[in-house]
Amino acid sequence: MNPQLRHWREAATLLLAAGPPRRPLGRSDYELLLLRRSARSGFMPGAHVFPGGLVEAADFSAEWLAVLPAAPRCGLGAVKPPPPGGGRAPLFATDRERLGSPLPGEVAFRICALRETFEEAGILLLVPGRGPAPPLPAERLPPAAELGRWRRRVQEDPSCFLQLCRHLGCAPNIWALHEWSNWLTPVGRGGRRYDTAFYLCCLEERPPHGSQDDQEVTAVLWSSPPEAIERFKSQEIWFPPPQFYEFCRLCNFSSLSELHKFSSERALEGCEHWMPVMLTASDGSIQLLPGDELYPEDPDYTGEKKTIMSTDKKIEELMKEGSIFHRIVIKTIYNYAVYVNIQAKYKHINPVMINCDSSDYNSKL
Repeated sequence: MNPQLRHWREAATLLLAAGPPRRPLGRSDYELLLLRRSARSGFMPGAHVFPGGLVEAADFSAEWLAVLPAAPRCGLGAVKPPPPGGGRAPLFATDRERLGSPLPGEVAFRICALRETFEEAGILLLVPGRGPAPPLPAERLPPAAELGRWRRRVQEDPSCFLQLCRHLGCAPNIWALHEWSNWLTPVGRGGRRYDTAFYLCCLEERPPHGSQDDQEVTAVLWSSPPEAIERFKSQEIWFPPPQFYEFCRLCNFSSLSELHKFSSERALEGCEHWMPVMLTASDGSIQLLPGDELYPEDPDYTGEKKTIMSTDKKIEELMKEGSIFHRIVIKTIYNYAVYVNIQAKYKHINPVMINCDSSDYNSKL
């Protein structure tokens, strides 16, 4: 959709939180939806990820304007101007009208996240009429068999998501999705690189029933942030570094109401544009994030410079030598650690620093 971002494919993903949980969880009163990617997937096979996927032309269709409110940005609040020295991420800042769509990116990316959640997990988040409005109750959804047929149609043709909304006299609940983060696939991940908008949605109800499609998704899991990290540490599940970072950030919130209040109040601040830069050490690697003292001043966003950051030092040496951290340390695929001691921007919150082994580099944090 955006030729200005030719090195990445635009995508959107949804951190879907719901509570109270189906069973007592101890430290949290909510769970998040995780989906296990098929082992046959060409990108991160077998990983547990948040629902989401590529933005399609249908998500930017002008026909959505007949389904959504006529207000500016379809009733979404306006994101504040970025702080001095900052800038709106290109994913959001691009003038979509110049690319042929009257639909703002903030709307289309939310539609994409909701459509993908329906395709991958069978969970449909709608509001009656044109919205904004309270969520459509589950009892007003079509019977499971009919919904399954619609799901298959949307998987085959994304434009059928618009047809489904028209058929039900509903709108996708874009107003429940709060802008949370923006991650870019690092250089060196092969041919597939994504510029992904992360949204957070809090449902004040028990986690809705989800089901895998046995194509892209082979399992559906609801898990609290601390529980997901424990499952990762025990090698029961695996997820990529951005998901680990976001789960560590969500560990700041033990209640759904706290998380909802924070995300809804913070969302109009916007978010930072993050592309991890890989530093290879002798015994592992470190994903450097903006603000870290080792993060390049001019990072190789395109991969055309063929810049390789490597050292013969061990991770422990690099950590003891450093003082300004915003990084994910990767010892093995099941051994991550997040270290942050800089101020979060855009009124966001830093992750809880969680280490999957016993190493302690916290003396300077």
